[in-house]
Amino acid sequence: MFILKRQDVEISMIQHPKKEDRQVPILYYQGQTFRLITVFKASEEEEAKTFWKSLTDNRGKACVLLEEPERYTIWGKVKLDQISDDTGNHSKTDVLTLGAITLLQAVYLDIEDLLGNRQATLFAKDITGILQQKQFPDISSADAVKSFLTEDLLQMSQMPTWQETHVILLLEELHKLGKTYFGDTNFAHQLDERLQDMPEEEQELFISWLKKSPLNKLWH
Repeated sequence: MFILKRQDVEISMIQHPKKEDRQVPILYYQGQTFRLITVFKASEEEEAKTFWKSLTDNRGKACVLLEEPERYTIWGKVKLDQISDDTGNHSKTDVLTLGAITLLQAVYLDIEDLLGNRQATLFAKDITGILQQKQFPDISSADAVKSFLTEDLLQMSQMPTWQETHVILLLEELHKLGKTYFGDTNFAHQLDERLQDMPEEEQELFISWLKKSPLNKLWH
């Protein structure tokens, strides 16, 4: 597998087409342009390679894996006039957090649709209690949790500062709660459908991580 080094490419910042206060990193390699998809720590070399391989082999995407001094970055081929709001600079942890909250929202909305507002309110209270008891960062009030349940995640100004352990814990507790409310585990199936609002590359990363984690037995 061919991994590019920093000296092989040129990286520059360009003005975001829709946001005046934001600039977008663009990688130039052999006359082609690439946008940043996600970032891995230096210690996550194998995970970065696996994700890169899944994008290129399974999805047929033109992607670059760049080895930098303190991290690995993955870039997807793009035309400059196609850069839009999904151009991100999400770390792996951000993507996992986004995936977990997306599943949380999906379960909440299913409860609201199928079981009614009263049960949805009880579920919100239950999940708030769990997150506060487990001392999740950025969960200072029930209002903060309510925003996770209802806010358009693609418009969130800032992801909560969770670690991978928080994501695992949330998905374990969410599975237990969902089973209690629905009486079975069917809600934990059809991940592609439940994650469809996530950008495609981030959805791929989240599912790839999930399949290799102990949570694979719960969510699939």
